[in-house]
Amino acid sequence: MRPRIVIAEDESITRMDLAEILTEAGYQVVGQAADGFDAIEICKRQKPDLVIMDVKMPVMDGLQATENIMEENLAGCVLMLTAYNDGEFVNRANDLGVMGYLVKPIEEKTLLPAVKIALRRNQEMHEYRNKVIEVEKKLEERKCIERAKGILMKKDGFSEEEAYAYLRNISMKKRCNMGKIADMIIRSTV
Repeated sequence: MRPRIVIAEDESITRMDLAEILTEAGYQVVGQAADGFDAIEICKRQKPDLVIMDVKMPVMDGLQATENIMEENLAGCVLMLTAYNDGEFVNRANDLGVMGYLVKPIEEKTLLPAVKIALRRNQEMHEYRNKVIEVEKKLEERKCIERAKGILMKKDGFSEEEAYAYLRNISMKKRCNMGKIADMIIRSTV
């Protein structure tokens, strides 16, 4: 599937040029906005992989829009685009978690590598987040099993090994995850 991109740029010629470069490179431009407010609304509808966001725009600037997009998880990542190479803008963009910062005028030879790298880093971060969620889930399940073992040891006088074997046995007989069995035991004692 082709990466989906939203372009937020108040200069219509620059916006059209960016869209043309990206489309010719095989990306799918799913929306264009002339201000930060419209960029947010498009992102709510489209959930793009990447937003190319100008810093200075009317109604709502790109930094404010980026903050909203990142907080609400409306896009995979943001690549800032600006005519200003100002340290304050760069620091604020960095604090917001943008994937890159391009200074105008933008040429194809600088835009496409930045887009490719931003999308790849976003994919890697997504994979890391999923791994963290999985590890946290397993840790919570492990805590639940330990708690259920403690309940069985106290209530039925099982040793730790017997309590674990009991949980495992029920899990196999019922073809149900040990964590769910442990959770049922905990809930039944509350």
